[in-house]
Amino acid sequence: MSKFFKKAYLYLVLLFLYAPILTLIVYSFNANKTRASWGGFSLNWYMELFQDPEILNSLYITIACAVIAAILATILGTLAAIGMHSMDKLPKLIFTSISYLPMLTPEIVTGVSLMILFLAVKLELGFVTMVLSHVAFDIPYVIFAVLPKLKQMNNHAYEAALDLGATPTQALMKVIIPEILPGIFTGLLLSFTLSLDDFVISYFVGGPVQNLSVLIYSMARRGINPKINALSALMFVFIVILLLVVNRRASIVEQKQH
Repeated sequence: MSKFFKKAYLYLVLLFLYAPILTLIVYSFNANKTRASWGGFSLNWYMELFQDPEILNSLYITIACAVIAAILATILGTLAAIGMHSMDKLPKLIFTSISYLPMLTPEIVTGVSLMILFLAVKLELGFVTMVLSHVAFDIPYVIFAVLPKLKQMNNHAYEAALDLGATPTQALMKVIIPEILPGIFTGLLLSFTLSLDDFVISYFVGGPVQNLSVLIYSMARRGINPKINALSALMFVFIVILLLVVNRRASIVEQKQH
């Protein structure tokens, strides 16, 4: 009986999490514009989606920003994690606490702060400021995805590589990076998904540039267009596929290491 309730509880949690997404996907195939009634199965909203220049432009900005921010954040966060891992206990504790702050600070505070900073240094709000802001809040997630892998690594492997004649760069690329690669991929995926759906910070630092979250917010005041349901369904499927590919790759890397 206890096992039954545990499974039932798990299924209820999953239903609570994914029922809204499944509803959205189902209604993306609804022929009617209104969600009040089912008008039959139709791909009309998907076809109209790819003919809407405003949505496609926002999609391009969103993906471009997410890809650039994820790559930069992964590089900087990985190097920061390696540096923190090699620190003494007290400096490591200080920098770890500092790295937690962007994750704990409300996004509205981060967004307003970054906007004031960019205006203070006379940097025009737009795509560049949006990318820089996304890099800033993505880096801590990369750090805390990579640090556990560094703790699992043999601390003497790097020194052994240097003793065998490798340069510090060669030891980094051929010893440390392969060992922490699963953590790097996890940080990359987290950065990409966090940047992909960010609204609050993008709203303050984007200026005239709108990513999908900001566009959908502006459209919501007039009523959500069913084309957004179609776009959301495609993005959800894409993220699921990306997650499966990354997890599969990470498991293959771990199997090769063992």
